[in-house]
Amino acid sequence: MFTRIEELIGRDKLLKIMRSKILLVGVGGVGGTCLETLVRSGFMDITIIDHDLFEDSNLNRQLFSNVNVIGKKKVEVAKARCKLINTEAKIKTKFVFLDETNINLLGKYDYIIDACDSVMTKVELIKYAHDNDITIISSMGMGNRLDPTKVVISKLLSPSTDPLTKKVRMCLRKKYGEMDCSVVTSLEPAKKGKGKVSSMMMVPSAAGLAIVYYIINDIIKK
Repeated sequence: MFTRIEELIGRDKLLKIMRSKILLVGVGGVGGTCLETLVRSGFMDITIIDHDLFEDSNLNRQLFSNVNVIGKKKVEVAKARCKLINTEAKIKTKFVFLDETNINLLGKYDYIIDACDSVMTKVELIKYAHDNDITIISSMGMGNRLDPTKVVISKLLSPSTDPLTKKVRMCLRKKYGEMDCSVVTSLEPAKKGKGKVSSMMMVPSAAGLAIVYYIINDIIKK
């Protein structure tokens, strides 16, 4: 199934992709697209963590959502879909809310993908990656935006108008000191919402695709 990928990047790079260990935290709007792209791109060893169930409100943007999975665990639905794409992929699931009390349950990975919504979980993941010399890319604010062409890969400490980036930066600095990492963010100013964060499929999906590109590009360059 990976013949066309091998033709594009070469067999040696494809084998590196297949041997890479990935941790993905969050399989919602960003993480769902990210996960499916990982599986279709040749990644064979992926651990996914999420503590949410699918809801009706997910149907407008989350790749794994449909009317038949409302109320089911996102990690289990995501794993089942991935196994339909590649039966040989090793998809490990953890139905848990990740925070400072259980962050040490994590193991050693080549890449950590943060696609969760919790600021403090993001902080703990960045610190864990820093302490364990793991490459991490973290998704910043994708809600209240419409333009997928404004999604870019940047650095946490780079100047940003994104409120979530600023909050993560502040909380990380306050708890652990200043740290940097790669992030996927949007240059589009967030629209003012009415309470809850609003979202359509375009921007979160663009972020998920950008994350996989970042990882594949990093593997190709090594």
